[in-house]
Amino acid sequence: MPDRQNRLGMRQALTFITGLVECLCFAGILFGWASLVFVLKKESYFKDLCVNSTGINGSQVLDCSGQDEQLSLVFTIASFMNNFLTVASGFIFDHFGTTVARLLGIEDAHLFAFFPSALSVLLFPALSFIAVGGIMLLITNMQVGNLFGTRRSTIITLYNGAFDSSSALFIIIKLLYESGISLRACFLFLSICSVIHVLRTFFLFPRTIIPYPLPDDYTYGYEQEGLVTLFFMYMQNEKTLRECVLSRLFIWHVIWLSVIQLRHYLFIGALNPMLQKLTHGEPSLVSQYINAFAFTQLCGVLCAPWNGLIMDRNKRKPLPEGMSEQEADLNSSVLSLFLTSLMALVFSICAAAPLLQLQYFTFIIQVLNRSFLYGGNAAFLSVAFPSCHFGKLYGLIMAISAVFSLLQYACLALVKSVLHGDPLYVNIAVTLVILLAFVHPLSVFLHCRNLASQRAKSQLQ
Repeated sequence: MPDRQNRLGMRQALTFITGLVECLCFAGILFGWASLVFVLKKESYFKDLCVNSTGINGSQVLDCSGQDEQLSLVFTIASFMNNFLTVASGFIFDHFGTTVARLLGIEDAHLFAFFPSALSVLLFPALSFIAVGGIMLLITNMQVGNLFGTRRSTIITLYNGAFDSSSALFIIIKLLYESGISLRACFLFLSICSVIHVLRTFFLFPRTIIPYPLPDDYTYGYEQEGLVTLFFMYMQNEKTLRECVLSRLFIWHVIWLSVIQLRHYLFIGALNPMLQKLTHGEPSLVSQYINAFAFTQLCGVLCAPWNGLIMDRNKRKPLPEGMSEQEADLNSSVLSLFLTSLMALVFSICAAAPLLQLQYFTFIIQVLNRSFLYGGNAAFLSVAFPSCHFGKLYGLIMAISAVFSLLQYACLALVKSVLHGDPLYVNIAVTLVILLAFVHPLSVFLHCRNLASQRAKSQLQ
């Protein structure tokens, strides 16, 4: 028995470490697209869309705006697929289990290695596969937190932070390309690394999903779980998906995520024009601030676990008499939700201030808030709702918030066409909308207080 427990402990540690590497190096690389575009243009992808045109002084210049638009469309479609197919990914994960979900996600996403620039149109499926496969890796890895009960939320938020920071991979590819290593060689190496994903799928994951809380004598991987896990997963008296989606907790959580995410998308979309205005168009200053912003984005993996520690802070204490573990987890989430909302408000105010040097602080609070937001979103769903619905609820909320984020285009168009490039009124309006986010932690607090009141009444009877 001690040998078996030691093997299981080592397997859990190996599952956690390799999962962190997988999220950090592969899951969210789509969002490093800005660095990869530089390489793709050097490799002449969509070069045929560049045309000769006449400049202001009558000289012949090469106009590559068509190439830029096509590359931008590649990313737009891939990011759309990343958001909306998360729903399908979640359903597949919940209904067919980890093995099926991961094998579908480990497609040959690195088509860059196998087609020349003459077939540039294949960038569309290639980047879309990278996006969808990456989100599937994240969803299947977040369940690893179930193996570590007292650190469950910390691990979930850490994996989400690693997902954000994985955009650095394309930066590394750009640096390797500039040092003389071909793009084809870089993506051939990444394709070979897919073997690691397959090995993890069969040796470090269950066929189904990792339940929470774990049953006694739970095993997984090459030993595999038995029928007790299947019984544990499917024979409980859990809430239905419909009950979860129509609950007050879920509805306010959707609003909470959507309004804060919209603030972030607006900031990123308007960042370059804002810096152009604040620096009076000085190229070196704009580049300096853009580089500073890019650097802070890589710190997500360091910031995200702080939120998990907040949510896990009460797990090592004995529960009050009659209190369920879920109620204790919800109590712990109130502070996390409130701090995330507060950071979003501070971030929105700083982003609206027309002060150039203040933007360094804005970059820091932005990445901190973003890390708390996405890690906290996944952690809250895992504690507030049955684990058998986690994938579906995660996919649904990401899709709904993505639809809401389309308002950014209306806001940016309003600034450009009506407000003559001055975003002040839009920033004020969005900051006021951010106040809606504070309703969510209040709603969870009142829900917990109601549960405590019901528990007290039952103990008196």
